[in-house]
Amino acid sequence: MKKTTAAVPVAYRLGVCSRIVAATLGGYVLASLAGICLAALLPMVRADAMVSGMMLSFLVYVVAVLWCFACRSAWRAWLGLLLPCLLLSAGYGLFYWMRLS
Repeated sequence: MKKTTAAVPVAYRLGVCSRIVAATLGGYVLASLAGICLAALLPMVRADAMVSGMMLSFLVYVVAVLWCFACRSAWRAWLGLLLPCLLLSAGYGLFYWMRLS
């Protein structure tokens, strides 16, 4: 007797693939931006601030990956990564601009 199983829809597979890409690439970008901003804004010696920012960026990356797979849709996962990336980029750009002035 042969068992037949229903095939997984293509839309579901694409959603999972999109979440994987969001978790890997989007999480990396978010963690990098968080590390850069923390290293620039922490009131420590420059080397200590950089190491602290990079260590905290690993935590940000883990939270970003968890966020991508906890969302109801892939669109929310992408949106939840892109908005903080834009805010961190704008914040660091403003900080950099103010420091140059």
